[in-house]
Amino acid sequence: MKIMIACGGTGGHINPGLAIADIIRGHMPDAEILFVGTPDGMEAELIPAAGYEMDYVHASGIQRSISLENVRRNARTVRYMITGGIHAFTIVKRFRPELVIGTGGYASAPVLNAAQAMHIPTVLHEQNAFPGVTNKLLARRAAAVMMTFAEAEKYFPHGTKAVMTGLPVRGSMTKKNREQARRQLGVGSSMTIVSFGGSQGAKCLNDMMPDIMKWHLDSEMDIRHIHAYGKHGRDSFPEALKERGIADDPRLRVTEYIHDMDVCLAAADLIISRAGASTLSELEAVGRASILIPYPAAAENHQYYNAMVLGKAGAAVVIEQKNLTPDLMKEHIAALYRDPEKRLAMHQRAGALFLTDTNDRIWNVISDILGNKT
Repeated sequence: MKIMIACGGTGGHINPGLAIADIIRGHMPDAEILFVGTPDGMEAELIPAAGYEMDYVHASGIQRSISLENVRRNARTVRYMITGGIHAFTIVKRFRPELVIGTGGYASAPVLNAAQAMHIPTVLHEQNAFPGVTNKLLARRAAAVMMTFAEAEKYFPHGTKAVMTGLPVRGSMTKKNREQARRQLGVGSSMTIVSFGGSQGAKCLNDMMPDIMKWHLDSEMDIRHIHAYGKHGRDSFPEALKERGIADDPRLRVTEYIHDMDVCLAAADLIISRAGASTLSELEAVGRASILIPYPAAAENHQYYNAMVLGKAGAAVVIEQKNLTPDLMKEHIAALYRDPEKRLAMHQRAGALFLTDTNDRIWNVISDILGNKT
């Protein structure tokens, strides 16, 4: 059995692709799986490191803002549409897969277009509550679309076979014991805040958090705070803490990247983050209250729609970045600090959104198409 998975660009597309590959391997150990991505994306490192074979097509996105550099980039994108599309046909024809799965990223479009033109069944995995233009077009000829959020279904063309599967999360996220995690981090009975903006960092959070930390450390509130400032905060964030005289405060744990995220989320009382699909699925998996600041430049503003799924369920406070101020953040943190029952209710509402059988749902979609019903 040969299966091709097209993905790339960000971890939000790559990790679901790897998780789906692992699900397939769990049911069909002898399946031949080939990933297709771009040679200069994160996938070029992450997928081979996970033990999967990979081929490459050149692809990039259209830049909407006008500048001389973006004109050059868009010219390159048009060139890639032609050459990458031809190369995608060559890869699909050579590998001859029984099924092609797309989880998003620039490589997905040319590969799935090639497969659909060759009448090979295709499946999409849509991570967001508001699908992008490409996936809406690809959905017209897809055998199925697997959704992370049920809200996405109404945006797909009429007749799309949309199936609610959820987004696979790391098994360790659902297995960590809260009390053990809190002992491991040494946070005691303190309210514990975990804030982060992904591997690159979120500038709006990095700009605000030094003052937020100074505020709650100087108050009578018993708060521990773990913050990841990401690549772009590497130089500025530690310096900002030094300027406020709190760089060495033992109640803070500040680092570029949180390597033990499963432990930190299990121990947390409140998460402050962007609203990428993978992050939200993990918040649901562990059942944690959150303050979400959607990234306003995300394609189609999809992070806002993602965040509102939790916001409407009463599991999160959603603040659009244009409305974000230090005073507003302090107001929400203080209110949740004073009301542990509300935090608990938000934990429970987040947990109620989590699908515990996501892996089974994904395998059922794939096996039905392959004709290997379990």
